Order: sequence, then structure tokens, then C-alpha cells
Amino acid sequence: MLQLRTCECVFVLSYCYLALLTVAQVTSPSEVNALLAVKNNLIDPMKHLSDWNKGDPCAFKWTGVFCSNSTGTDDYLHVEELQLMNMNLSGSLAPELGQLSHLKILDFTWNKLTGSIPREIGNLSSLKLLLLNGNKLSGSLPDELGYLSKLDRLQVDQNNISGPLPKSFANMSSIRHLHLNNNSISGQIPPELYKLSALFHLLLDNNNLSGYLPPELSKLSEMRIIQLDNNNFSGSGIPDTYSNLSRLAKLSLRNCSLHGSIPDLRSIRKLYYLDLSKNNLGGSIPSKLSDSMRTIDLSENHLSGPIPGSFSNLPFLQRLSLESNQLNGSVPAEIWQNMNSTKSARLTIDLRINSLSSISGALNLPDNVTLSFCLGLEAILFVRVQTQPT
Repeated sequence: MLQLRTCECVFVLSYCYLALLTVAQVTSPSEVNALLAVKNNLIDPMKHLSDWNKGDPCAFKWTGVFCSNSTGTDDYLHVEELQLMNMNLSGSLAPELGQLSHLKILDFTWNKLTGSIPREIGNLSSLKLLLLNGNKLSGSLPDELGYLSKLDRLQVDQNNISGPLPKSFANMSSIRHLHLNNNSISGQIPPELYKLSALFHLLLDNNNLSGYLPPELSKLSEMRIIQLDNNNFSGSGIPDTYSNLSRLAKLSLRNCSLHGSIPDLRSIRKLYYLDLSKNNLGGSIPSKLSDSMRTIDLSENHLSGPIPGSFSNLPFLQRLSLESNQLNGSVPAEIWQNMNSTKSARLTIDLRINSLSSISGALNLPDNVTLSFCLGLEAILFVRVQTQPT
């Protein structure tokens, strides 16, 4: 009997000890207060955050709140992720977000948030993902975001952000994805961004940027995508040094008021998408491009000379738009005759409004090729062949 009672006491003591440990695992009080301030700044018509007044955030797993698995040196659990995407939330971002000092992911994408981005977010030294795209945020980008040295991805696209792109962003030493497109950001692209040695994607299209294209960006050896469409780099040319971006896959500078000639891009062997349309570029088309090209859009410029014969050696080409230029000479039929013959392959070629004289070689358009073509300065002959594969 004594042995049984001893076992019972040991069990009860062990249970109590575990219970005490469980009770001790609570969220840092300062972070609880910060979360409550965040909620108070939000309008939640769908009641997604209705459990944010029930118990402890980490212990009771509040919606969108993800915490560390164990307590820190201060014996508290800490909020590491705040994921509130696509919840039809409106209101504004609370400055108290900056008190979530262990936060690694902050995601408010695809809501209806208004107001500015709190500069206090720059205090989140552990932050890796800052995702605010698809809202109605306004105001300027805080300089303090440049303090986020561990940030991998910054997405603020599709908002109403205005003002300049801060030079302090050059201090984001870990950033790989910088998505600021579809806003009203103005001014010069800071040349200092060349310091972002890990940068993969630079998306600044559909803003109000001006000035010149910084040659210094050619030092970004890891760059895969540069997308700057629909800005106003009036009087600027495309720096020849961009040919040093050896890993670049997409270069899109559509409608940017660019002048000068197209640089030699043959050394960019992985380039598959090139859009320089709707600019004021002159001179001839580069004689050689990557064999990986799928899209080439040089339409609505002032390009002259012949269509390069090397375009006959682009087997993966899907779209070639050269319309509204001053090109002359003949059109190499090999452009479509040497294309990839797989069933899914499609090729659209638009050569209208040029001074092209003839087609070199037999027309023989395959079923999966669409050709738009004018002969001579006047539209004496217009050929458009479009058939569906049987």
C-alpha cells in the first residue's frame, strides 16, 4: 500500500510540474499588447480575428499568429509570423507592429488597408518577408525599412505608394525580391542599389520614375528579372554594361521614353524575354541574341536596317514583334521554318509598318504560326495567315 501511495504522489507531482511548465509558456506581454493594438486598428467585417480576445495568442493559436515552439531566454513564447492575407481587412497598420521584435514574416497581402507603412516596422531586425501588396496603402516608403538587413522579400506592389525610392534600401543586404510595381513612386532609381548583391528580381514597373537607368545595376550578378515598364526615363539610354548581367532571364523596359541604341546582349545566354517596345530607340537590331529567346518585342521604335539572320536560329521563339519601325530588306523565312516543332509550340510574328521588301525563301507557314506583314512603304500587300492545328 505504501508503495502504491508513493507512486501516486510521484505521478501527482510530475503532473503538477508539467502543468506549471505549460502555464509558464505564454506570449511575451509586450507582444500581446502589440497584437491587440494591431487588431484595434483593423476593421474585420468577416470576423476572422474574433478569437483574438480569447486566452493567450501563442497558447490558444490566434488566427494568423504563429509562435516559436519553445520559450526564449526571457521564458516567454514569441510571435514569429503574422499571416493575415486575403481576409477583407480594412483600417491601417498599427505602429505597434514594431514591437513584435521576433517577427520573421509579416503578411497582409490582398486586403483593403489604407494609411501609410509605419516606420516602426524598420525595428523588426529578424524580419525576412514583408508582404503588403494588393492593398490601398499610401504615403512614402519609410527610410527605416533599409534597416532590415535580413529581409529576403519586400512586396508593396499594387498600392498607392508615392515619393522617392529611399537610398537606404541599399542596406537591405539579404534582399532577393524587391517588388514595388504598380504604385506612384517617383524620382531617380538610386544607383546605390548596386550594393544589393543578392537581388534576383527588381520590379518597378508602372510607377512615375524618371532620371536615367543606373549603369551601376550591371554589378548585380545574381539578377534574373529587371522590369521597369511604363516609367519616364526621358533622354536615357540602355547602358551597354547591362550586357554583364549574365544570369538575366527577363529585361522589360516597355514605354520608358528611352533613346539611343540597343546594346549587344549576346553574352546574356539565359535571356528569354526582351521587351523594349514603345520607346525611341534607333539604330539596328543586335545581330545576335540568346538562343533561349521566347519573346522579343521591339515594336514602336525607330529601328532600321534588316532583320538579323540570326533570328532564324531561335528554336524556342514564341513571339516576335517588330512592327512600327523603319526596318528594310527581306524577311528570312527560316524564322518560322526552324522553330521548335512540338505540338504546343506557337509563334506569332508581327512585322507591319516597316519598309520590308520581300520574304526570303518559301512562305510555307506552319499551322501554328501567325504572320502579320506589309510589303513596302505602302500597304500594297498585307499577309495574315492564321490557321488552327487539326
